[in-house]
Amino acid sequence: MTGPVVLGAHVDQADVVAEAQARSMPVAQIFLGSPQSYRGPALTYPGGIPQLKADAAAAGVGLYVHAPYIVNVATANNRVRIPSRKLLQQHVAAAAELGALGVIVHGGQMGKGGDLETGFDNWRKAVDGLEAGVPVLIENTAGGDGAPARSLENLARLWDAVQSASGADSIGFCLDTCHAHAAGIPLPGLADAVRAITGRIDLVHLNDSRDAAGSGADRHESLGRGQCDPDALAAVVRDAGAPVVLETPGDAAAHLRDRQWLLERLDSPVA
Repeated sequence: MTGPVVLGAHVDQADVVAEAQARSMPVAQIFLGSPQSYRGPALTYPGGIPQLKADAAAAGVGLYVHAPYIVNVATANNRVRIPSRKLLQQHVAAAAELGALGVIVHGGQMGKGGDLETGFDNWRKAVDGLEAGVPVLIENTAGGDGAPARSLENLARLWDAVQSASGADSIGFCLDTCHAHAAGIPLPGLADAVRAITGRIDLVHLNDSRDAAGSGADRHESLGRGQCDPDALAAVVRDAGAPVVLETPGDAAAHLRDRQWLLERLDSPVA
């Protein structure tokens, strides 16, 4: 890796610029509404999207938007897939208005006995129908039955599907270390393995895990305090060569400890 690692954290949207500054970080990730609601973007930042865009630009803070967790464009269930596609489009449009660096969305689930081929094709259709004014970064998932983005094998099939869509040039990839660990994917060499499939890593979600490898449990932990191999976590950052967002627990002080932990293990500075 050459140059500093661009490091940020997921923070509350209500005071996102101040939260980023409290962490001495040049980027921040936010939700634009409830992560468990189909109601659409609902920014609580005073002055709304125009004011946040202006304040973030003035402060030099780049913004990522995380789509709601309930978005599942892969599922065969029409009552979930159709509103999920609508919700994703709403958040992508709002993120574009905000001038966000990208929108992160989970790969979804097919459920027990679900047909993964249907899931891959549903992703293709979703990308075909998406009006994306910002990059949309598909994130690998930790567990669940029939998850299109859980294993490297499934990710390869998912990536082939989305690359055949007319909107493929808007799609990128977000690599989550806790999710990979939970899915039983070895962290050593992970960035290279992912890049061999996708050709790119646009963002790293750097998280330790409370649970054992292969557990399927998506429970993030502060860096160095979980069950992920510390050297392997640092190597993912080094090898990915992409911006990094912490989704680890705690306040600004906890994230500053995570920042220091990472700095001590890299041969390059952390911005």
